[in-house]
Amino acid sequence: MTRVLVVEDDPQLVRALVINLQARRYGVDPAPDGTTALRIAAARQPDVVLLDLGLPDMDGMDVIRALRGWTRVPILVLSARRASDEKVAALDAGADDYITKPFSMDELLARLRAAVRRTDDVPPVPETTLVMTDGFTIDLLAKKATRAGHDVRLTPTEWHLLEILVTNPGRLITQKHLLAEVWGVSQSNKTNYLRVYMAQLRRKLEADPAHPRYLITEPGMGYRFES
Repeated sequence: MTRVLVVEDDPQLVRALVINLQARRYGVDPAPDGTTALRIAAARQPDVVLLDLGLPDMDGMDVIRALRGWTRVPILVLSARRASDEKVAALDAGADDYITKPFSMDELLARLRAAVRRTDDVPPVPETTLVMTDGFTIDLLAKKATRAGHDVRLTPTEWHLLEILVTNPGRLITQKHLLAEVWGVSQSNKTNYLRVYMAQLRRKLEADPAHPRYLITEPGMGYRFES
């Protein structure tokens, strides 16, 4: 099921979008403000985002920039702002499409389908076998880490955790996802596991573990590898 995150503070429009999307078998997560939207996006990993720019707690442009910090999910802006410079700014910030209000539901659904198709048509990225940073190197094929020319001994659990992060550079990986992948679904609330193992990885790989350059924490959400 394609999941759509609807970021809109107009209850009537949200209701109309939810009804129309669910009738076409989309999963829908509504968010009335930017803060909620970013939290849901990290937790639910939507396939498409429908985003109003005029939100009560932050400008929609800031939501676009925040999302683009870790995901390439298609973002369709729904806005009453008609000025061309507003449209250009939103697209430059990372939006994939811009639909002005009021709009027809048929047009919106057509553009949403097109956005999903474009995502599906993206060829898979060739599998990376060597991840190199200024601080350390990860050989995914040999399952080997080196730092300053010396091998770094990693436990199987540390390796599994690191492997997930480095194969998704720049992408926020949620705590729940990491816990389920490494320790199993039954342990998906044991966030203390992650804190312990991420601290160990930083001690082994980061030049300054207290101020990590590569293994980044997104408080309350998850972790990200910056190459």
